Amino acid sequence: MARIPDAFIDDLLARSDIVEVVGSRVPLKRQGKEYAARCPFHDERSASFTVSPTKQFYHCFGCGAHGTAISFLMNYDRLEFLDAVDELAKRAGMEVPRNENPRSPQQQDDSRELYSALEAATKFFQNNLEGSDKARSYLDGRGVDEENRARFQIGYAPDGYSGLRDALGKDERRMKLLDRAGLFSKNDRGHVYDKFRDRVMFPIFDRRGRVIAFGGRVFEKDDGPKYLNSPETALFHKGRELYGLWQVRQANQKIERLIVVEGYMDVVSLFQFGVTQAVATLGTATTPDHAELLFRNAPDVFFCFDGDAAGRRAGWKALESVLPRMKDGRQAFFLFLPDGEDPDTIVRKEGAEAFNERLKQATPLSQFFFDELTREINLGTLDGKARLAERAKPMLAQIPDGAFGDLMKQQLAQLTGLGGNAPSARAPMPQRQPARTIQPVAKRSLVRGAIAVLLQQPSLALTLGGKHHFQGLRLPGVELLLELLGLVEQRPDISTGALLEHFDGRDEQASLHTLAAQTLAGDEAMWTVELHDAVGQLEKQLLFQRIDDLNAKQRQQGLDDTDKYEMRELLKARANLRL
Repeated sequence: MARIPDAFIDDLLARSDIVEVVGSRVPLKRQGKEYAARCPFHDERSASFTVSPTKQFYHCFGCGAHGTAISFLMNYDRLEFLDAVDELAKRAGMEVPRNENPRSPQQQDDSRELYSALEAATKFFQNNLEGSDKARSYLDGRGVDEENRARFQIGYAPDGYSGLRDALGKDERRMKLLDRAGLFSKNDRGHVYDKFRDRVMFPIFDRRGRVIAFGGRVFEKDDGPKYLNSPETALFHKGRELYGLWQVRQANQKIERLIVVEGYMDVVSLFQFGVTQAVATLGTATTPDHAELLFRNAPDVFFCFDGDAAGRRAGWKALESVLPRMKDGRQAFFLFLPDGEDPDTIVRKEGAEAFNERLKQATPLSQFFFDELTREINLGTLDGKARLAERAKPMLAQIPDGAFGDLMKQQLAQLTGLGGNAPSARAPMPQRQPARTIQPVAKRSLVRGAIAVLLQQPSLALTLGGKHHFQGLRLPGVELLLELLGLVEQRPDISTGALLEHFDGRDEQASLHTLAAQTLAGDEAMWTVELHDAVGQLEKQLLFQRIDDLNAKQRQQGLDDTDKYEMRELLKARANLRL
């Protein structure tokens, strides 16, 4: 994939007025220097969603949603990153450069031809459905009406080895194109034949509604694999796509939930009964890309699987993928159906209302997590509690900072007696701090204050002239502060929003957005003084830290001539500080 240069993203965000971008979709009211609205990403009565024209980013104090004009389009319009950049670039009249691995005009033409070939195959399968009593009778028996056949563009691949090839493979070039689209197979003798034969065909659409692949279902279970999917191609990567997502977007102005099922017919049947939020993974377990795509489109995700051992394994795999993405405001649930049932059979047997009632009784992720981990553990023993802690802690560490992660860790502490408020017989007595040692809170506040100033107005970093010498200081947040200073020095015109965009997907992102959303007292002159003072204090602390390190080395192994010279210079510098 082509990479868009950072300098272009900075320029794009600088030219894009986030107030205009958000305001074209959400009614904004001016409040002082900022704008406010009811958050479009969660239900609320009061306006806790703010947009800052000076910082060029938005933040919701209710659900924590935050970002730049790019991330707003990604979340509100449900666009991929490149699509959001393209949309903003069109508004700003800019051409998007893709300097690394650029797609040549020939590659772009190839993609268009692949889409065209897949569209032609879709129409071929649809036409064959119209002429097949067998296929139409099958869909009639499953209760799929004409409206939903058209909605999902369902078709039929005729029996025989060359129906599609004879209809669309007019020449050698066309044959190669259909092969690259994943529509042919080849035997050991090199003979090419149709991949899909005598199957009901379900086109798979991308985020723009273009056909990128197919899933084919047999009529009878004994006629080979139940579902046959297109192979991976230049357009189709099954671990990144969800069947039915395009239809969900078309059917729902606002998607409150997504229901993840296993089969194409499950999705179609749920739509048939009015449950228009169902999607399916494509013959694979839920991947991290799936999880990200699900939560990008809905705050609540329901995983609906069979109740057997295989279904529970699929549920656990889904949990592993969504756990690192459980930001506050997101929810995941697990519904395991009775033996022999799937969403298709359940909704046709019980109706949509009963299916929705089952969803209301679904198991929350937190409960499923601890139920599964403790299934074969005896919590009545110390060994059992230790085993639970050993298994759970690495997984809980993946949860983003926030209330949900804190509550999950509290639950683990209650089950094991470790952490939280549980007493520890091995806890050391608090040691008296040396007179010169700075308390952790003070250290953290100093760095935090400098970071807050930079997020308020990044250009203030340039007033330091690149003169800040506290690299190696062992304080929380120092490396982050140095990274921020370096970013501004490399990209002098960077805005707050663009600065935050650099940390997208990183652990520090949420806390940086929270700091950026704060309104600092004072003005630019006061912030400049605060930043310079903070840097000066950090440089002093590095001096003291180095003296302590050399003193420790002297006690343990002695100092060489270089160390002694450094110590003399450091002591002179410390003496000058006290004059």
